[in-house]
Amino acid sequence: MNSRAFESARASIVAIGGADSAGKRGLIDDFLRRRRAEGLRVVGVVEARDPGAEACASRAVTDLATGARIGISQNLGPGSTACALDPGGLALACAAVQRSLQQGADLVVLSKFGKLEAGGGGLCDAFSAALEIGAPVVTTLHPVLRGDWARFAGDLAEEIAPEPQALESWWRDVSRAARAA
Repeated sequence: MNSRAFESARASIVAIGGADSAGKRGLIDDFLRRRRAEGLRVVGVVEARDPGAEACASRAVTDLATGARIGISQNLGPGSTACALDPGGLALACAAVQRSLQQGADLVVLSKFGKLEAGGGGLCDAFSAALEIGAPVVTTLHPVLRGDWARFAGDLAEEIAPEPQALESWWRDVSRAARAA
């Protein structure tokens, strides 16, 4: 990843580890509410699901800057039993984040580092764009992708436990370093 590192004793990207996706979504939602209440400009995309809808059919992300919902699932037809991410939908989500970053950001949230990102696609360009403007990034990470994550982000990132106090500690340190710069 080509970027300039955020000047901090803590890494500029934090990945919330663990396998509980719903728990990590809730943690990020709470974190976002607190940052917005502080008046910060938060951009990025977070996972959005329709309650009661089939998981595959309802995969989408919400653009935090505009509130727009961007579908990221492919319809594989009536006989399919598989879920498939839509690379085109993820490209639209990535472009939306990049547009938002042109207006500046205090914090970037990118729903997750997944299989497409591990392969160099998905939201990779959004991660890079955030770091290019010096914005700290929050994402989530499933343990199975830990090796891919280390190759992708290197020393620009750290993984934390899926606990509110761990995320708040990271934020406190990163924002303190940003104010001092």
